[in-house]
Amino acid sequence: MTEPEDEYILSLIKEDNTKEKGLALLINKYKERIYWHIRRLVVSHEDAQDVMQETFLNVYRFIDTFGQESKLYTWLYRIATNECIKLFRKRKHIFTSYDEISEQLINKLYYNTVDEGDKIIVTFQEAILRLPEKQRLVFNLRYYDELSYDEISRILSISTSSAKTNYHYAAEKVKEFMLNS
Repeated sequence: MTEPEDEYILSLIKEDNTKEKGLALLINKYKERIYWHIRRLVVSHEDAQDVMQETFLNVYRFIDTFGQESKLYTWLYRIATNECIKLFRKRKHIFTSYDEISEQLINKLYYNTVDEGDKIIVTFQEAILRLPEKQRLVFNLRYYDELSYDEISRILSISTSSAKTNYHYAAEKVKEFMLNS
């Protein structure tokens, strides 16, 4: 069975008698992609579940404001990314800096790793977690989600050239970290 097209999903959401069905189709279509996007940013499954729940609650609350000036998944990624940033900022009150948050995420990463064969993957993830926040967001969206720089710029509310620059610097830092590990 093929996935429903976004236009079909949105047409269901616009009608009161089919809104719930449309939202259910939307969640089913995008939940896995959104979950893994969030998980790469927040690391732990529990945090990813919480952020994903907040993301889809916001989708439910604000779906009527979606004006289709971007693709539906771009809008979903923007909400998910903003929810991740909200979580980081909330934790920033507990920790004194973004670096401390990164260290906590790195500790979770190693704590959740059981197989020695995953060492390269874990080292790669650590390299990403050590990036500054904006570079980490851009890197994840480009590398894992294979989004275009234009899509990334819309999700993060930055210019396309800024997205390209952040990705370039992030990729260089990740490469350097991997070579020195």
